Amino acid sequence: METLTREAILAADDLPREAVDVPEWGGRIWVRALTAGERETWETRYLGTDEAASPASRIRASLAVFACCDEAGKPLFTEADVPALAGKSAAAVLRIWRIAARLNGLGEERETLEKN
Repeated sequence: METLTREAILAADDLPREAVDVPEWGGRIWVRALTAGERETWETRYLGTDEAASPASRIRASLAVFACCDEAGKPLFTEADVPALAGKSAAAVLRIWRIAARLNGLGEERETLEKN
């Protein structure tokens, strides 16, 4: 295996993304893996590790906000959109949640979060 340089690591496109059909919204979006910083922010703000954490009821919408992107990987939403996305179709948001959870290695954490 090749030894990586700093430049090679920083230039790597390491955020896989996947196209997702969302019939409830009449089209397709892209869902991607979060950056390390986004994952830290999401966990701190939405998993209750921060005293000012948002209600757990918005955990799916918040992950969708962080993970939804365009085909080039640019985010579609900002954190200010969490309440609006929480007001959209539960089926659509849950579909995005499941794909985002898989792409971000939430696995066992996802099952626990879905139960809550």
